[in-house]
Amino acid sequence: MQAKRDSIELVQNNELNEQTAKELQESVKETIPENTTPAFESDSSKSLYFSQQFGPFGAAAVGTAEEVVLENEQLKIIFSTKGGRIQSVLLKQYEKLVEDEQYKETIQPLYLLEDEKNIFDYKIPSHRVTSGQIRTGELYFTPQLSGNQIKFVAEGANGTGITQTYVLEEDGYGIEYQVGLIGKDKFVSPDARSIQLKWVNFLDKLEKNSQFERMYSTAYYKEMEDDPSYCNCRKNDVENLSDKRVKWVSHSNQFFNSSLIAETSFDGAILETVMVDEERSDDLKELRSEIVIPLSGGNDQTFNMNWYIGPNDFRNLRQMDIALEEIIPFGRSIFGSINRWVIRPMFDFLSRFISSKGLVILAMTLLVKILLFPFMFKMLQSQSKMSALKPELAKMKEKFKDDSQKQQMESMKIYREYGVNPLGGCLPVVLQMPVWFALYRFFPAAIEFRQASFLWANDLSSYDVFFRFPFEVPAFMAYGNHLSLFTILWAGTTLIYTYYNTRHMDMSSMNPAMKYMQYLMPVMFLFFFNNYAAGLTLYLFYSNVINILQTVGSKKLLFSETKIRAQLETNKLKPKKKSGFAQRFEDAMKEQQKAAAQKGKGGKNK
Repeated sequence: MQAKRDSIELVQNNELNEQTAKELQESVKETIPENTTPAFESDSSKSLYFSQQFGPFGAAAVGTAEEVVLENEQLKIIFSTKGGRIQSVLLKQYEKLVEDEQYKETIQPLYLLEDEKNIFDYKIPSHRVTSGQIRTGELYFTPQLSGNQIKFVAEGANGTGITQTYVLEEDGYGIEYQVGLIGKDKFVSPDARSIQLKWVNFLDKLEKNSQFERMYSTAYYKEMEDDPSYCNCRKNDVENLSDKRVKWVSHSNQFFNSSLIAETSFDGAILETVMVDEERSDDLKELRSEIVIPLSGGNDQTFNMNWYIGPNDFRNLRQMDIALEEIIPFGRSIFGSINRWVIRPMFDFLSRFISSKGLVILAMTLLVKILLFPFMFKMLQSQSKMSALKPELAKMKEKFKDDSQKQQMESMKIYREYGVNPLGGCLPVVLQMPVWFALYRFFPAAIEFRQASFLWANDLSSYDVFFRFPFEVPAFMAYGNHLSLFTILWAGTTLIYTYYNTRHMDMSSMNPAMKYMQYLMPVMFLFFFNNYAAGLTLYLFYSNVINILQTVGSKKLLFSETKIRAQLETNKLKPKKKSGFAQRFEDAMKEQQKAAAQKGKGGKNK
């Protein structure tokens, strides 16, 4: 042991060549297994062990972890002197609701980065230690506190050192962050071009609906020359960016994130999402990031970064001008654009005048309906004309009751004769579909709805609970053990609107399965919407009520059956110009009739 200690000293003083040093390191590995702290027989053997494991930072590997605090109006950050890392962050302006086994809710403080299993550890390649790398997570740093700044210093021998500096903004969720190496050439391997940061984050369950929260939580990143992207949210996934320059890496819950942002860029990263057992674990998900920090040629060097640890607030994130707002899962296609640049600004504007989020949703629904009313008017007018033509269609179908193709041709003739477009009622539905799809992503993603209460719902970003079942609903039904009244109200008004909308229409030619499917669809969606964001089902309920009022009111006040009938008779007298589509449709029907007739003749001859 004494001979090896002498040899270690030669290595530390750079008096052995690289090959001899490697052979010595392998020899020491056989003597003392890695990650094992042996029982020391003397101070000299203890000194040798720490020299082997930590090089010039052997003294910094011994100590006791202490806590240091920085805080402002939004954050309280607790640091640990072991590793010089963030141990937990309290978000003062937010809380989490926790349900016990009896579904009793309690309010608790909301922390990020607080799990004791978390890792934030720099691995510095070094020819001075047996493992080949010095890990900052195993060192004890000395804190130097000054105002809203704290500097952690791990002092090494011969003027070496490792520093980590945090500067908390006076207001907000940003933290300036810097890692520094002092006397780098004395402990970093000569051929090293980077150090590696290992960041492991066990996300906590922060929301009422943890199943839904899990679906919206993952690791995001932004390459320097590309748009932000992310790991798969629903299964284990790895994104290898080893050869990419990366601007930032973000570990995000449904409504909160912890993001590490390079002032210049990282030299690469490997990001991983690991699913955990939902039943056995208190954790939501495990996120792992291996981030490459570039080294420059100087003996003393620093690498500047920034932390953002806080809410997924669109305006705050967008002000940073690094596309960090893209971690909010509004969607990536046209629906995401509608959410970001139409629905969100509309909601923000209405929120200035209305405090209740439920009433804001009502006002937003009214506004959308007002914007679409010209198209709605056309749809109601078309429905009234179709209703007025019902007797003519019935007579025609009685006349050709045994020939469905002839019925279709004659129906098109009647529509053309009276100037009615049978598809005229589809346009408002088509125009509203992008809004519906966008809102499907908007309500579970917008933090403004988190814990926003309305009537019996205490969180519009999650499902509303009007009634708890005294028994467990089988898991395969995916219904949950509660009843969402907003979902029931939506389904009920959908059925009413469907019935009222179709009772004046001719349904005789419709496939019976399709005829009843329009009534079955709302019932089937009960299972999906029962566990969805209450804000969406509330919007859909409002929309149905307004549609019913518009339909009933318009048909009573705007579309007199007598006037509609007179207009149709006038249209009948006008000269008609057959459209290209109508001509092609009629030709196709005639060809089908001829083919059917030929087939019938062939069967008889045979």
